[in-house]
Amino acid sequence: MNRGFYIIMAAQFCSALADNALLIAAILLLIDFFHRPEYSPLLKFYFTVSYVVLAPFVGAFADSMPKGQVMLISNTIKIGGCLLLLFNVHPLLAYGIVGLGAAAYSPAKYGILTELLPPNQLVLANAWIEGLTVAAIILGTVVGGMLINPSISAQLAQFDLPGIETGIDTAPEMAISVIAVFYLLAALFNLYVPNTGVDHKPVKRNPWFLVRDFSHCVKLLWMDKLGQISLAVTTLFWAAGATLQFIVLDWAKVALGLSLDKASMLQGVVAIGVAIGAITAARIIPIHKSVNVLPVGAMMGIFVISMVAVTYLPLVMLLMILIGAIAGFFVVPMNALLQHRGHILVGAGHSIAVQNFNENAGILVMVGTYYLLQKADVSVNGAIIIFGLFVSAIMLFIMNWHRCNVTRHGAEIEKLLDVARTSSHP
Repeated sequence: MNRGFYIIMAAQFCSALADNALLIAAILLLIDFFHRPEYSPLLKFYFTVSYVVLAPFVGAFADSMPKGQVMLISNTIKIGGCLLLLFNVHPLLAYGIVGLGAAAYSPAKYGILTELLPPNQLVLANAWIEGLTVAAIILGTVVGGMLINPSISAQLAQFDLPGIETGIDTAPEMAISVIAVFYLLAALFNLYVPNTGVDHKPVKRNPWFLVRDFSHCVKLLWMDKLGQISLAVTTLFWAAGATLQFIVLDWAKVALGLSLDKASMLQGVVAIGVAIGAITAARIIPIHKSVNVLPVGAMMGIFVISMVAVTYLPLVMLLMILIGAIAGFFVVPMNALLQHRGHILVGAGHSIAVQNFNENAGILVMVGTYYLLQKADVSVNGAIIIFGLFVSAIMLFIMNWHRCNVTRHGAEIEKLLDVARTSSHP
């Protein structure tokens, strides 16, 4: 890997860490100051809306200028959303603005990989990026949980700038101020992201053209016999992962009696498992064998359901790691395959925008459904069982879908895999 790749990783790490730490602080704001804990899943909903609504435009935006510049602009928007929380803007709106920056950031972050690296390094690069993102999730949730801890926030409150009255006094405000520093670090790294020398297309000014162009890209990826399978899997993974964040927090409170700052640590434990699975997949699964990991995905739902029977904390942590490892093992190869097909069919930025659109539409549906289950007074254990059965059922459906594709279009699929196999060697 070259130097530019590590700069991109550093920027992604700081930005993702801040996103996840900010989520914990925003949840506390909803609980302590707005007294609406049931709105917590809606934070993810508002964060994700921009990914779906702006999908036709962010891919073209990412391909219109050097992607380091796109990342810097997007991260600046995130900083703005973070600071709005300090000015008593409703957490749902402020975190939604952070999501706006994240929606623009993502196509550049992933798209630059295909510009910077050869295809034979894409699985490894994805493993590094996903592993580092997971590390950021781990530290982000841990840092967020630590910053809202009353004793730590009380210690932070003792620090003040000489001669300046900041008005930052509460635990969430202290947390948000520290989190803003991580966004600033990400912006600093963005300044040093290399220009890959790829020609960039100016953004079309006609929104209708962009919508039609994006719709065409969506159609191309869903019609591709490998693209459709990898897109379905990654959509399910990210939608399930986003929902699992809130399920784990609620389950830890009900089943284990943990407070928010301690329950947030369990999210980090899941993320450790994802990192283990991602690294393992990168070592043993080449890109042209990515579809071989599909059966592993079906196991994830079964292990999620087993949460309802476990209350002993060491076993809980082991189970969280196992669930994360399964998820990381099957999503990294599928993500690399999707990027490979997307880069060939529609280009890097457009491909990631299509991926984000589908994945975040799935998040909206699943997180929204979990919110409705809460409103309907479905127990946490009941929601876990419904969630686990749904994930396993969808994975079994995708596996059958792929088998049907192989039966009907075996020669075409073998040719596509041969392209991936050939391109995976220098």
